[in-house]
Amino acid sequence: MSKYIIILFFFLGFMLVSCNGAPNKRKQTDQKLIDQTEEASKTESVIVYKTDNLIVHRLSDYIYQHISFLNTNDFGRVACNGMLVVNENEAIIFDTPTDDESSQELINYVSKKFNCEIKAVVPTHFHGDCVGGMETFLKYNISAYASNKTIELLGANGKEFSRPLKGFADSLTLNIGSKKAYVEYFGEGHTKDNVIVYFPQDNTIFGGCLIKEVGATKGNLEDANVMAWSNTVRKIKQKYPTAKVVIPGHGIAGGTELLDYTVKLFE
Repeated sequence: MSKYIIILFFFLGFMLVSCNGAPNKRKQTDQKLIDQTEEASKTESVIVYKTDNLIVHRLSDYIYQHISFLNTNDFGRVACNGMLVVNENEAIIFDTPTDDESSQELINYVSKKFNCEIKAVVPTHFHGDCVGGMETFLKYNISAYASNKTIELLGANGKEFSRPLKGFADSLTLNIGSKKAYVEYFGEGHTKDNVIVYFPQDNTIFGGCLIKEVGATKGNLEDANVMAWSNTVRKIKQKYPTAKVVIPGHGIAGGTELLDYTVKLFE
């Protein structure tokens, strides 16, 4: 009899633990859903402009990420990033949106939202996701700068604009009000001419297509130097080891883990 009593108590104890565990497990699941919802809400809260052609994310008081879309044969409709820096009624745009329509939207947004002058536009390399809307910016007499390598590659690929771009060698410093942005060439990678932008005020790097989001594939390698790519990004990490924000050419912005991921991807 005592044997059956022990078994009975064991069974009741097991049921009690199971019943107490179920609400705890449910609470954990509910909390996870709440956390995910809050995180999604935070993300949505920084979208300050959104249409079918253009999205603008606010990343800080000075930095905005603009996203436009490029239809490709190999990768479908691709979201392409650029960077907008705004300070003291002045703005600079790095990489145009992918076409004239989305570029016009961005110009309209910046002019109306910030009531400021777009001082310059700078592509980070010669591909269409960086210069697709360049003609629209030139129409507004906005100063357009590009590295000498980029200008050379644009010409070699038959890409001409209504007026020439202003060339620079391996670096360019641009004033945005009382702040400065630095455009720098570290070496070949995605293309022979890819440059990055550094904005010290927010410790932000716009890496363009040289930098991959975490989890990304190698992507378009048509004009790439895959042997040099990792070493080029290592140089960026060495110069800016504590960068707070890193914006890739495609995908989600993050921190220096994007630099580390890109190095490993091409090792």
